[in-house]
This record gives sequence, C-alpha cells and structure tokens, in this order.
Amino acid sequence: MLSNSVATKFIAFLKRDFKTAASYRLNFVSQGFRILITTFSFFLVSKMFDGQASPLLEPYGSHYFPFVLIGVALTDFIATSTNTFSNEIRTAQVLGTLESLLVTPTSINTILFSSFTYKLLATSLRILFYFLLGICVFGVSFPSIDITALILSFILTLVPLFGVGLLSATFILVFKQGNPVGSLIAMTSALLGGVIYPVSVLPGWLVPFSNILPVTHGLEAIRQVLLNGAGIHEIQNQLYILCILSLLFVALGSTSIYYGLKIAKKEGSLLHY
Repeated sequence: MLSNSVATKFIAFLKRDFKTAASYRLNFVSQGFRILITTFSFFLVSKMFDGQASPLLEPYGSHYFPFVLIGVALTDFIATSTNTFSNEIRTAQVLGTLESLLVTPTSINTILFSSFTYKLLATSLRILFYFLLGICVFGVSFPSIDITALILSFILTLVPLFGVGLLSATFILVFKQGNPVGSLIAMTSALLGGVIYPVSVLPGWLVPFSNILPVTHGLEAIRQVLLNGAGIHEIQNQLYILCILSLLFVALGSTSIYYGLKIAKKEGSLLHY
C-alpha cells in the first residue's frame, strides 16, 4: 500500500513538472541549440590536437573530442543533481506552499526525489542528444560497450550527487537564499574532476581534493567503459570508491535535511523567504 502511494506521488510530480516544462516550448529549442553549439565548440577545439599524440590522452583512446564530449555531457547530470532539490525548496518557499507540503503525510525526501523524476528524464534525453550529435554529426565511434558496467557507473556517479543535493536543499531550508554547496561542488568538479582535461595534468597538491569528488571516479569509469570497452572488473576500483562516497554523501545529506527541517520548524521560518 505504501509503495503504491509513493509511486502515485512520483507520477503526480512527474505530470506536474512535465506540464510546466511543456508550457515553455521555446526552452526545448534553446536547450537543443545550446547543446549543438557546445558540442561544435569542443569539436573545433579538438582540431588543435589532430595528429598530435598526447600521452595524457592515451588511456582514453588518444582522441580529445570523445574524451571531452563525455565530460561535458556528464556535467549536465551534476548540475541537475546538485540544484534540483534546493530549487524545489526555494520555489515552494516563494510560492508559500512549503509548509502545506510538509504537513501532509508525505516525507520531505519523497517530495524532493519526486521532484527529481522529470529532471532526471529530461537530463538523460539531453545527454543522449550529446552522444547522438557526437556519433552522427561529428563522427565519434565507440567500441563494444558493456551496458551493465555503463549503467552501474552512471548510477553510482549520481547517488553521491543526490547527497550533495540534499545538503544544498538544507542550506536553502535554513538560510533561504544562496546555494554555496551546489555551486562549490559544480565549480570544483569542473576544475578538478577531469571534465575538460585529464586529472593527471593537476598539480600534486590538488590530487587529494580531486579524489574526494564523485565526478572524478565516475568520469574515469564511464570513459573506460565507453572509450576502451572496459567491463565491471576493469573499473572495480572506481566503483568501490563511488560506493563509499555514495554512503558518505547520502548519509550526510539525509542527516542535514532532517536537522535543517527541525531547525526551520523550531524557528517557525518555513513560511519565510
């Protein structure tokens, strides 16, 4: 009974978010155009490396464009995962519906993760568009892919980002404005996570900071699967690390949202924005 109730709520949130997105049809066109421009820009940048074998790119098939295409596509997931929860809380605060939502039998985690359903589907379609452009327009080719390893890598990359998203939501819940947690993770992931260039180019003193970012290990695993045809055995070290980071970040995020909600209720600030 409970599972049916939760599923019904997920579907209700999905319908709500789809109707909202559908009312801004031009946004779909602008997103597609932005993806096209971004992909084309990095394709042009990759032309600078034509005929130049870089030892830093050898672990990834020696070609820069497929390397960066995967990194740029995954940053879409990073932004969605770290910002959706906090945006949902902020929107409910501004509309004055947060307290009404929280006095229902629905837990805050159900509310937040339900609001993520549509965003996850939309982001997945955008990432698919990145890869279709890469394959059909820019001539990217991938070897035989282990689908199980790829799916597992994606899931374990996303799970710790959910924890980061919960931390961001807690900050909005308590302090109302600003999202330093999500912004910090997004910036450090872009700078230190190997999105645009291999982690091996980083100075030694930055490597420990890179190693605590889920995107560092997620990108490494996904690139090995897509570019080198690696299976679960070949990426098991990255998967183990992602499992540990998932437990740590989700536990931290869940604990923070619990105490954040407790503080907001105690201060009577749920209606404040």
